[in-house]
Amino acid sequence: MRTAIQTTAAILAVALAGAAASAQPAAPAATERSQVPAGSGLRFVSSFTPVKAGAWTGKRRRDGQPDVEGHWSNLIANHSNWTDPQAGPPGEPSKQAGLPREQRAPSRVVDPADGQVPYTPAARALQKDFEAHFSNPDLPRYIEPLARCAPAGVPKSFIWHGYEIRQYPGYVVLLFNSGTRIIKLDQSPHLPPQIKLWNADSRGHWEGNTLVVSTTNSNGKALFGRTGDFASENAAIEERFIFDPDGKRYDYRATFTDPGVYTRPWTALIPARRYTEADEPDGWHYEVIAANRPGQPLLNEQPERICVENNGPFGGGAVGVPLDGPIIDR
Repeated sequence: MRTAIQTTAAILAVALAGAAASAQPAAPAATERSQVPAGSGLRFVSSFTPVKAGAWTGKRRRDGQPDVEGHWSNLIANHSNWTDPQAGPPGEPSKQAGLPREQRAPSRVVDPADGQVPYTPAARALQKDFEAHFSNPDLPRYIEPLARCAPAGVPKSFIWHGYEIRQYPGYVVLLFNSGTRIIKLDQSPHLPPQIKLWNADSRGHWEGNTLVVSTTNSNGKALFGRTGDFASENAAIEERFIFDPDGKRYDYRATFTDPGVYTRPWTALIPARRYTEADEPDGWHYEVIAANRPGQPLLNEQPERICVENNGPFGGGAVGVPLDGPIIDR
């Protein structure tokens, strides 16, 4: 958390930062449209149909869970900007940034309808402060945590590289290239409130084709994107992973409630698709290597990660940030 002096300064800045934020034109809400990376750039793809919640008619695992195990990735990969995905990171506007807002990709935010995170004035000032310093981070707190081998957290993990879902009796495990997340299905209580985790603490259950997850105990340090959008350690998140019956698509819908940061609950939408051995590895969505086993079918696995495999210490890396520096001084 910020010191009292820093917090006071941020609140005093509301007259400027808050006014600037309110003067910006509203971004369109997400529609049945998305974009994916093409090399280092972005392009629009065809419309996608939202997956509806309902009964599960597909294959089940031995413990009764819908079988959704495999490799997945989002259809909107770009963590530069949470509410204006094609605008580019702060200080580095993209080619699409010059287009009228309604011609660019929609916001991740689907509720409220203006596509904006409904921050309180003080929280908006903190977000704007990070955004303003992103391209010239003169203090450790202005360096994106993911660039320092920190886990991407909820929900940024779902708009980063591809990931793997594995299922075990009583568990769903998400293997990201920035860390691992375990969702317990045993109806056990959440961890004590004083325990805070980068990937939070998750308890879930299946309702037909939907994995419903209650997520708490976040440490509040992971960011949503390079523009500094965030939730605090007090956030409560209801996540819904809505899978289609043939197991080729799912929609991730997450509703964030955090009265100290937001003026109202809000919801994000991230569509995703499954990748299989029929797909060519692309270094982003399907970032795998062939694990050849004599006499066995081809198995594609995620490659070793410098952060996850403990080869790159937390806080280190090419950015040259001291290991004892704070990740984000909020």
